Amino acid sequence: MTDHASAADTGHVQPLEPRQLEAYFVLLEAVSLLQHAVEQHLRAEGDISYVQFQLLARLFHAPGPLTMTQLADGVVYSRSGLTYQAGLLEKAGLITRGPCPDDERATRVTLTDAGRDLFHHVLPGHVRLSRRLLFDPLSDDDVDHLGDIMTRVRDHMRAQPPRSAAPRKRRTATPALPAEAAT
Repeated sequence: MTDHASAADTGHVQPLEPRQLEAYFVLLEAVSLLQHAVEQHLRAEGDISYVQFQLLARLFHAPGPLTMTQLADGVVYSRSGLTYQAGLLEKAGLITRGPCPDDERATRVTLTDAGRDLFHHVLPGHVRLSRRLLFDPLSDDDVDHLGDIMTRVRDHMRAQPPRSAAPRKRRTATPALPAEAAT
């Protein structure tokens, strides 16, 4: 049995090394700062959220309509949250939703001309912002290394079953306290 397996079996958690912990927090902070700036830009220029932009981008780059499940697998967001965001985009006339001809259980999502126009409107500012905040301080080699590293990390994480395949958690009633504990 390996040290890793025995640690997992006993419930012992190997702490992160200081350099791992530092890399973890730097990554989270950089992603948060970038996402916040992008969110502000999208709200100001297109009156859409970052998640809505992700949905429009996925639909824009897809060869055709996508199902809600395909969108859920591509965007890291809860199913109920995705349904809500898609409803807002549909109400704004940026997408349409309807039955999927290949699968009666699926909902097909299509980008409208207005959605395509809005995506084209916000994209130049999004690219400028991404370049200024993320890519300007990096050399070409840095960009290559970052792409390689993040691709490995993403692929490792994506090797797990997609979120849409995970069973939904059922809410259970909170057990009542015994009579003596309630007093």
